[in-house]
Amino acid sequence: MSFVMGPALLFCPADRPERYQKAAERADAVILDLEDAVAPADKQRARGAILAQLGAGADVPELNPSRTIIRINPAGTEEFEKDLHCLAHTPYRTVMLAKAESAAQLEALQDYHVVALCETALGVLNAPAIAAAPNVVALMWGAEDLLASLGGISSRKDDGGYRAVALHARSAVLLAARALGKEAVDAVYVNIPDLEGLAVEAADAVASGFSSKACIHPTQANVVRGAYAPSEADVAAATNLLQAAATAGSGVFQYNGKMIDGPILKHAEATIRRAGAHA
Repeated sequence: MSFVMGPALLFCPADRPERYQKAAERADAVILDLEDAVAPADKQRARGAILAQLGAGADVPELNPSRTIIRINPAGTEEFEKDLHCLAHTPYRTVMLAKAESAAQLEALQDYHVVALCETALGVLNAPAIAAAPNVVALMWGAEDLLASLGGISSRKDDGGYRAVALHARSAVLLAARALGKEAVDAVYVNIPDLEGLAVEAADAVASGFSSKACIHPTQANVVRGAYAPSEADVAAATNLLQAAATAGSGVFQYNGKMIDGPILKHAEATIRRAGAHA
């Protein structure tokens, strides 16, 4: 299973169907949210909105199924069962499981590609086992629910940076995903007006190995895309380095005064791949 939707994934409340198409136009993929973005009293209406935008026979949806994720409620809840009943009547087959905490929870989702959202202490600790589930295509982490599960009150310090425990969770989920050959999605940046701070965090996500970053507002999507799109200078430097490696014909060589080996060449190859994805 593969999970290639682009770097900017935009959450959209499922009970706001008038926003569906706008979200799709602004981001690489839309996450229709049936969980936290929808009040308990409105969840059934949200499921109805997803069904209502389908064409005759449920085969011509407003949103492209290959660029749509449905965030469903936590496993074991009544809302989870209702979400699955709704999805069975749609062409959408990529879901985001909120508050994923064990591999066993994935068994009820065998017919779906799953982005497992590890946003509790147990979910982070079990991230490797969750990533190993065959129907999991990606892991995402979440800061605020994580801190709530710990009894904390804030994931970030006064300077805007993450607290140590949040950084640990971020790294743990990334390592688990990549170790098992799955994609990794970075958490949302909740300070919507601070596009500068988002750009810094998105750039770090790129450098660290996250394949995408979730957004909560349309203005954030282009910032994330910009972070993932290498500059012309970056592409030129990577291309020249790979050409030099081909000419050198050895495992280790010197280039512009630096020692070049396999890992550095992989960095250059990753830059070329990102450039191709944004061409």
